[in-house]
Formats: sequence, C-alpha cells, structure tokens
Amino acid sequence: MLRETFDEVAELYDRARPRYPRALVEELARSAGLGRDSRVLEVGPGTGQLTRSLAEFGCRITAVELGGEMAAVARRRLAGFPRVEVHTGEFESWPLPGEPFDLVACATAFHWIDPAVRMEKPADALRPGGRLAVVATHHVAGGTNEFFARAQDCYERWDPATPPGLRPRPSTEIPSGTEEFESSPRFTDVTVARFERDIVYTADEYIDVLLTYSGHRALDSARREGLLGGLRDLVETRHQGRITKRYLHELVVATRVGP
Repeated sequence: MLRETFDEVAELYDRARPRYPRALVEELARSAGLGRDSRVLEVGPGTGQLTRSLAEFGCRITAVELGGEMAAVARRRLAGFPRVEVHTGEFESWPLPGEPFDLVACATAFHWIDPAVRMEKPADALRPGGRLAVVATHHVAGGTNEFFARAQDCYERWDPATPPGLRPRPSTEIPSGTEEFESSPRFTDVTVARFERDIVYTADEYIDVLLTYSGHRALDSARREGLLGGLRDLVETRHQGRITKRYLHELVVATRVGP
C-alpha cells in the first residue's frame, strides 16, 4: 500500500520534510485550548514533526503510527517529553482507551485513513466539546515557477500517471477541505486557517524531499532515477543550484457534538 512506503525512508522523512509553521501550531493550540491537563490523540504522527511542537505545551499525547520505523524515529526524537507515548499500529483497528481525549490531531495523514472510520473514530475518541484538528499540505503556485513549468516535461517523460500540462495552482484556487467535516452529524463549528510559506532548496535537498513522496517511491527504480536525474539537472543547470517551493498548510478544526 502507498501509505506504507514512508516507513522505508523514516530517517530521510524526518530530515527532509518541512516542519509545520509556528503560527499554525499556535492557532491549533489556541483553538483546542491546549494546556498541561489536555489529553491529545495524534493519528499518523510520522516521525513526530507536529508531535514535538504540541508536546511543548506540556499536554499528554498518545500517538498512533502505522509504520514501525517511523514510530521508532518518533520515540527517539520525543525522548525528552515523558508525557508523550508512541504506539505502533493501524489507527482503524487500534483500541481506544476508556478515558476520552480533548483533542484528536492528524497532520498530512488524514487522507490515508479509511473513509469509513476517519470521522467516526475520532468522534468516538473525543469528549463532547473536544476538537478534531486536521492539517493538509498542498503544493501551490509560487516560488520558482519557471522550474515547475520545465519539470513537467520530466514528469511526462518518466511518470506515466502524470496528467499532461499539469501545473501547481494558486492557493486561491485550492478549495477548503471542510466538506467531510461539515457533513458529519458528529461535528460542528468547523473553522479553517491557512498558512503559506516558501522554502528554498538546493538540488540535493529537493531530491531528498521528493524521495519521501509516496508517488515517487511507487515508481520503478529506472523511472524514478530518470525523473530525479532530470529534475536535478534542471535545478543545477537552469536555476543556479537552488529553487524555491511554495507550500499551503490548511488547518481545519471541528468541535465534537455532545453528549
């Protein structure tokens, strides 16, 4: 399964993936009223990028990670936070504890959860009035636009699943991912906050990021090497060894209906 490919590169994932903006973390904490008495369930923490930021608020965190290697890296990175525990397992079948949580958080992993349970199980895990907070990350137009236009030729050559003429869209054209939350009878008061930022990458740094994406990892080795070689050449020969990529992070928070 594609969602299991991240476990193959856990250390690289931890090093290469961008951390979440501080403003996003602070908005999440404010929306959920996080404090030392808060009980947090994090679904799909990966190597703990968001977990570490939430742990700084002193709350108790239970994290459930599918990948054994990802969970192992997270435990090492979170060793300085004794109120955090990381479990290895599939969230869909993980038994919920008897005491409810104040917050269920999921960053850049919600789309991997089985749609049949990804609204119901967080609701079951939360106390009435508790919050479900989901972060989605989008690749949007901006940064070194010329590079991404030229990169399309590489993708069309090496990745047969690439739609012709694909380009990153402006953030204003990315619809808010609230429909599933607003249509659930178990949640109310859905709010959205968006955070854009640019990150500058060298050729090596950009290739490292791409090697953590499931679609790139799913390519056979010859296609993957051809694609990454072409992209590296573009960065080094047409863009002086550096490119800028723009990210849009969207935070959706919903309140669990009670009782």
